Amino acid sequence: MAGKSGDTQGAGNSVSGGWLGHVVQAGTVNGPIQLTSEPDIPRYLRDPALWPLANDWDAVQAGTHRARRGEDGSLVPPYVPRDADDELRQRLQLAGMEGGLVLLVGDSTAGKTRAAHEAVRTVLPDRRVARPMQSQDLIAAVDVIGRSAVPSVLWLDDLERFLGIGGLDLALLDEIVRLRLPAIATMRLQQYDAFSPQSRERVGAQVLRAIDPVDIPRVWSVAELTRAAEFDDGRIAEALARHGTYGVAEYVAAGPFVLAELLRARQTAAGHARGAALVMAAIDLARTGLHPPYSLALLTELHKCHLAAAGGKLLRPEALEDAILWATEVRYGVTSLLLPTEASDAWDVFDYLTDHITTPITRNAWTLALEYAANRDRFAIGLAAAEADVHDIAEMAWRPIASEDPIVAHNLGVLMYQQEGREAEAEEFFRAAFAGGHSSTVANLGLLLAGQDGRAAEAEKFLLIALADNQSVANNIGLLLAEQQGREGEAEQFFLTALANEDAAAANNNLGRLLSRQNGREVEAEGYLRAALDMEEPNRAVYNLGLLLYQQDDRKAEAEEYLRMALVSGEAGAAYFLGDLLSEQEGREAEAEQLLRSALATDLAGTAAYDLGLLMMREGRELEAEAMYRIGAEGGNASAANNLGNILAKEAGREFEAEGFYKAALASDIASVDASYNLGILLSGQPGRESEAEKFYRIALKLGHDQAAKNLGHLLAGQGGREAEAENYFRLALSAGDPDAAFNLGVLLAEQPGRETEAEEFYRIAHSADDSDAANNLGLLLARQKGREAEAEHYFRIATSTGDPYAADNLEILRRLRQ
Repeated sequence: MAGKSGDTQGAGNSVSGGWLGHVVQAGTVNGPIQLTSEPDIPRYLRDPALWPLANDWDAVQAGTHRARRGEDGSLVPPYVPRDADDELRQRLQLAGMEGGLVLLVGDSTAGKTRAAHEAVRTVLPDRRVARPMQSQDLIAAVDVIGRSAVPSVLWLDDLERFLGIGGLDLALLDEIVRLRLPAIATMRLQQYDAFSPQSRERVGAQVLRAIDPVDIPRVWSVAELTRAAEFDDGRIAEALARHGTYGVAEYVAAGPFVLAELLRARQTAAGHARGAALVMAAIDLARTGLHPPYSLALLTELHKCHLAAAGGKLLRPEALEDAILWATEVRYGVTSLLLPTEASDAWDVFDYLTDHITTPITRNAWTLALEYAANRDRFAIGLAAAEADVHDIAEMAWRPIASEDPIVAHNLGVLMYQQEGREAEAEEFFRAAFAGGHSSTVANLGLLLAGQDGRAAEAEKFLLIALADNQSVANNIGLLLAEQQGREGEAEQFFLTALANEDAAAANNNLGRLLSRQNGREVEAEGYLRAALDMEEPNRAVYNLGLLLYQQDDRKAEAEEYLRMALVSGEAGAAYFLGDLLSEQEGREAEAEQLLRSALATDLAGTAAYDLGLLMMREGRELEAEAMYRIGAEGGNASAANNLGNILAKEAGREFEAEGFYKAALASDIASVDASYNLGILLSGQPGRESEAEKFYRIALKLGHDQAAKNLGHLLAGQGGREAEAENYFRLALSAGDPDAAFNLGVLLAEQPGRETEAEEFYRIAHSADDSDAANNLGLLLARQKGREAEAEHYFRIATSTGDPYAADNLEILRRLRQ
């Protein structure tokens, strides 16, 4: 072996077309040979000895925004210590010993790059600074550091440029720690938010979630301003006197003034409308995620729509050459709107402008960005488009590169998941990402399947896989199991596990909700829900606490308080429960009705309509109640369907409709008992449908309806030869506590010779239960027995006193017979 991985110094091997670090030279080789090529290392990274020492490194070279030249000719003013310096330097010192990435986050021109530069110079002055220029060079830089063992520090200004295909991921972050390599990065707050580290779904988020950033505020604190006043520098003094609402670094970098000039130029006739349109084109392109530089041809093409939107020819736009000169002119001795690049006809844009222009990105900008995009740009463009909810552009950006990187496939899965009806495509991309090694995708795959009927087992499998690396999914597993009958205990254990991680608030809420459904655990449930109230999830917890108290008869006032809070916080479902609560309180019916009507627009519409129907029936508003019951029935509320059937069954000619709603109610475990019984009543009154009526009575009896046995007895008693069956059901009804069944037994037995004594017994039972008909029937039974006429008269008189019209006639007949 010969050669080294430096430049062309030292021993090397000549090859056709360039230089190669290692070449196997041999005469004859026997047997199999496996060759592995070295990574493609850019020339500027090959020799760490040529990298700058941190102590000697210039701030402007590091990426610090220029200021106007000082009296000493310096391009930046003296460094004013920031409040975050101590924390920043402690973290960097720890990274110097153990490895790891330190991230500074703040607005453009907040001073984060300068603070990072000073920290590196102070804490790691003797380290070589490795500064990869693009994401595809990052792995090469880490590889060179690992093989050379030269004490180095990795500099990643504008970290978003490295979060992409072949760039920084969790594996590379682990490698940085393994090598004990300190790395420092900066990121504009706008970009940090775009990558959404709080979201498990966004690509790049997994890296940012692994890093606790150091914040560099744009506006300086009183302590920072006091320290700044101690410096004898005209630029700092002027900023302190005039910065107003801007940060000192922001003022020194001239950001607000350059922005104001751009905004004026966009709207001023006979000014620099074309120049402003060119700058706006560059800003749009930067916001799409397309990396600079931007060619003159591209800017010229895109600036047309900006110029037209601002007023076009009415603004008397200048010539293109004049527009370029204006846009690239240095302002305040600090910066220009368009920044020069290595190419003579291509530019970058001042990032302060990019962060402060918030108008929607034009459609032309998105399409042109894709047209000019390299693969590394497509990743960023897709991310920016997804953040802006321009889903079709995000999809077009990512699809061509999805096979190259599982992170992109994962992102496409997220994008599909956010669009209704594209769950199958989302699953396909998630599975591809998982197969490609993007382990965090498995959690999303599990969550996707958990939302699909009949796929709970698959969802559980993937979520359990995800749990090994991501404890936060314990909460999701708990939710999945909580919906499966008999697995509440397992769900509880996963929620308890989740209490120890970042989802503690949600876990408390979910655990409280789970326990609230279990008899005897209301006190525990309330404890967890109140714990959630004190954490980061008050809205759901206050709602669930309201529901828990709503179920307790002696805590209605507390329930009302929490349900009102939940309603104010946006929990629309609280309107139903609050309305239901108030509907039971005298004098509050009007408020209850208003709340229940508002609940008609929620997922609880069917139940709310049912409650409204009940409320209206109590107030004698049967037509309105019928309308509400219809809404409830159409919304799937079986009790509403049953009650609607009851209303219709009372009206001649509407029996068929009633039957339809009763049968609709049969599908519900809650309403099927009453619906079966009511169907029996309805059908028993229709000639030829006795067998159907019997079927539904039997169903109602099996389901536990109290009066089904008596009605079934009635039905059977009217069918010749089934008296014995009828007697059995009457006796069953009587044993269940139905006193009417005693009367029915008396009637049935009185017609059977030799059973008069039994009939009398049951009539007497019915009479003692205040059955007015029993006295008359008992009188008839006794009147037919010789010697018992006086007893018969006694019962006829009792029946007459209760208003029985037949009893008076029977009493008169008895008198005549006794004369």
